[in-house]
Amino acid sequence: MKTIFIATGLALSSALFAQVDLINKVSGNGAETTQGYVFTTIVDLEATPVENQGQSGTCWSYSATSFLESEMIRMGKAPVDLSEMYTVRKVYQDKAEKYVRLHGSLNFAQGGALPDILYVIEKYGAVPEETYTGLQYGTTINKHDELEGSLKGIVETVKENKNGEITPVWKKGFSGVLDAYLGSEPSTFLYKGKTYTPRTFADQMVGINPSDYVQLTSFSHAPFYSLHAIEVPDNWLWSLSHNLPLDDMMLSIDHALSTGYSVAWACDVSEKGFSLKNGLAVVPAKAWKDMTPEEILAVYNSPHASMEITQENRQAAYDNYETQDDHGMQITGKVKDQNGHVFYIVKNSWGDRDNPYRKGYIYASEAFVRYKTISVMMHKNGIEKSLRKKMGL
Repeated sequence: MKTIFIATGLALSSALFAQVDLINKVSGNGAETTQGYVFTTIVDLEATPVENQGQSGTCWSYSATSFLESEMIRMGKAPVDLSEMYTVRKVYQDKAEKYVRLHGSLNFAQGGALPDILYVIEKYGAVPEETYTGLQYGTTINKHDELEGSLKGIVETVKENKNGEITPVWKKGFSGVLDAYLGSEPSTFLYKGKTYTPRTFADQMVGINPSDYVQLTSFSHAPFYSLHAIEVPDNWLWSLSHNLPLDDMMLSIDHALSTGYSVAWACDVSEKGFSLKNGLAVVPAKAWKDMTPEEILAVYNSPHASMEITQENRQAAYDNYETQDDHGMQITGKVKDQNGHVFYIVKNSWGDRDNPYRKGYIYASEAFVRYKTISVMMHKNGIEKSLRKKMGL
């Protein structure tokens, strides 16, 4: 996942959307109602404040970090504001080594996958945000293009070594660039009057057991109820997911939310139906290209019929590169509109931006989640027991 913070790229024409926020009030049955979406909350789990990944492709770290912070709340712990950039740093280091070992046959970029944070916690630990902000280059938000280019230059040069022998110090040089942009890696630090290492902090203050978490997906080119490494460029660890039929994947999301477990979500947001300004992610029954401007406006201004999402058309979208792994967010609950259509409450990492429903969040229709999900990560106990048994958990 490598989506960066952008102001307008995922929106439709501003001329149309200027009208969407208008609400025409009408009276009926003795009460004031509205023409447009009226949402009723089904589940709304607690989450930490919305953050901003800035101009960086680190949504995978922000979404997975937010998910683990919600897990701490669920476990009855005081949530710690964890450092996303510590995770990013450790992933860059290990990704670089793997890139060189594979002679460059690996995607080396800002993106990553949801399980990367579990890998870092298990192997290295965690640190609080106040200890490691990753902002050493004169800005208040992440700007990682120069960092990525500098790091890529090092691994490319090492990979293309013409002398037949790689120097023993390239990793030190690589770490030096990370130090310059993100800050020196803390070996010990003070937090609330006590000294920790990343390892002791993860064990004592975070308390997350990585083996308790699983990633789920649903693609028919791999056997169902088997472990499968999703073929997307940013899955550099080749992390395994439980491949389930689509209905079972959706059942797992719903069961998790209804039993108090939030869900980390990797998805595609490059389609017209994902609209930040309107606070909605939708897949209407009628193709966008066949709609009039008035019909497009109506999709965002009132309930409408959604496209029927099947295992087959979901798979086709993935196989045709229409669905790609380009963003990570956190699903924290569900709402329904006045016609009973379900939408998922999704926490984003593009700052506390306004929309008609909830700042920094977006409501994703059930059809959108069925269609555009690459994977979800959740606590294994959030999965219904009989399905968990079938999965061998």
